[in-house]
Amino acid sequence: MQQQIHLIDQTWIDAPIRAVSTVVADCANWRRWWPGLELTVTRDRKDKGIQWSARSRPVARWFGADRAELVGTVEIWLEPHRDGVLLHHFVRLDPVGDRLSDRAAAARTRRLAWHAKRVFWQLKDELESGRR
Repeated sequence: MQQQIHLIDQTWIDAPIRAVSTVVADCANWRRWWPGLELTVTRDRKDKGIQWSARSRPVARWFGADRAELVGTVEIWLEPHRDGVLLHHFVRLDPVGDRLSDRAAAARTRRLAWHAKRVFWQLKDELESGRR
């Protein structure tokens, strides 16, 4: 069965992979990037990225008003590309118990996608500042 919230995205960042992986590895960023999720590292691949198990926070409204508990995985995979890095971002979440309606799952996925774009474009801006 396919996850109800399934997001795949990527952002190219014109910065050395070490700079990007350092920011990705900093746990202080994770809560800002995924404010509605509690994350536990399941695979730390250093300069290749990190994978987490994820569980929604009990009162988090970030994913929607129905407060359905969600569990799954979040992953960032870093791929060297030309002079920079492709940051691949994956989120796979399922509700605990009853499935979400297709409409609710689509709405949550859209909110998550827009949030992810803002987060990773901001990271791109920060890491690329001062570069030609």
